[in-house]
Amino acid sequence: MARPKPDFPPAPAIRALADTEGRLALRVTPGARQEGLEISDGKLLVKVRAKPKDGEANDAVLAMLAKALGTATSRLHLLRGATGRDKLVQLD
Repeated sequence: MARPKPDFPPAPAIRALADTEGRLALRVTPGARQEGLEISDGKLLVKVRAKPKDGEANDAVLAMLAKALGTATSRLHLLRGATGRDKLVQLD
């Protein structure tokens, strides 16, 4: 059985959450049952199936965010939160 594709907020709405320097605050839920992005309280909530092991969840977060923004993963940089649920990502 195929997994349903996650719904993403519109890219302009995601970019509007970034500060003037292009930094975006995220709250991540690794090991979630369903993947998806949601905007709540000025933060982007990211749910990924990947477990927080060997950076797999961080890679999944950046890949999902890049897909939602329609950009390459290499244009996103994790600034803070490599081992925590709250992350700060630089958008190029």
